[in-house]
Amino acid sequence: MRRQFISHAISALALLSLGAVPAHAADTAAVKEKAAVCAGCHGENGISQTENIPSLAGQPDQFLQWQLVFFRSGSRKNDQMQPIVEELSNEDIRNLGAYFSSLTPPKEPEDKDPDLSKKGAQAAVGRRCASCHTDTYAGTKAVARLAGQREEYLVKALHDYKAGQRVGGGVAAMADVAYSLSEEEIAALAHYLAHLQ
Repeated sequence: MRRQFISHAISALALLSLGAVPAHAADTAAVKEKAAVCAGCHGENGISQTENIPSLAGQPDQFLQWQLVFFRSGSRKNDQMQPIVEELSNEDIRNLGAYFSSLTPPKEPEDKDPDLSKKGAQAAVGRRCASCHTDTYAGTKAVARLAGQREEYLVKALHDYKAGQRVGGGVAAMADVAYSLSEEEIAALAHYLAHLQ
């Protein structure tokens, strides 16, 4: 537990050194070149077409910066992300956060199971999800956008929080929320959030 706390503290200090400011008039070509590496998994214009890989378009700038810092420090683990983030400078992280946050979020297809969405909306209210993720679930500052995110990715993320496998940011709050969710609630929540516009 102490090691995990120290790891989080180091990550937080790294983020503070980045500053939570949007990218300055960065060289657009250089930013797009770095973002092109991300497109291999996260999709063109930050909209993922790959199962269990999140869309980055429209995520809050600070949230994206935090996640990159967590990956780079090793406190958040992913075999595909690790070698990529190790090559990123603080400026790269600021620029990528600003770039992806400026892109239009994904639009999900028509909801073909409104009853499941209704159950998901009830679960979201019951778990007070909007208190952190905002009423529109667009996220803010260091809190993720959930609206329009890939459905199976949301299921995976909730399972990871529930199992204590995901760290970084609001891990304590998310672990507490996810721990008590049933499989049916996880499926309903993910469906509801994925189909929000």
